[in-house]
Amino acid sequence: MIGFGYDSHRFTDTGSLIVGGITIDCEFGVLAHSDGDVLIHALIDALFGASGLGDIGEHYPDTNDKYKGLSSIELLKDCFIKIQEKKFRIVNIDATIILEKPKLSDYKIQIRNNIANLCGISEEYVNIKAKTNERMGFTGRSEGIVCLCACQLETFG
Repeated sequence: MIGFGYDSHRFTDTGSLIVGGITIDCEFGVLAHSDGDVLIHALIDALFGASGLGDIGEHYPDTNDKYKGLSSIELLKDCFIKIQEKKFRIVNIDATIILEKPKLSDYKIQIRNNIANLCGISEEYVNIKAKTNERMGFTGRSEGIVCLCACQLETFG
């Protein structure tokens, strides 16, 4: 099964920028109900999509104070429980993070390794790309960040 996920968040002068569970050193953060980790949110959406379990908002609504300020890693752990109950495991992950700044080149290996570790798969099955939007749109104006993520699941048991 193949799943696709998307997430975006607006930048703000407060908070922090977390991508793939890694805090990025920069002068701004994101406006979000949880920690606003666009990569993990897009990954969760892809995992739920591939397993036929709906989307992130159905499982972790931003109207529920239980998730306010929560680490997205905790949401991902809960997502794994749900997909494993349906007898799925991750084959591979491919993600594209879109933002003008900060540049993520110094963080890509760390993000890749962290996602692989969190997902219990080898880093060779995780691909992380960082792109700009050539100064077009809200990401191009450095107003926010976007992540697109695809994953493949297989059944077991």
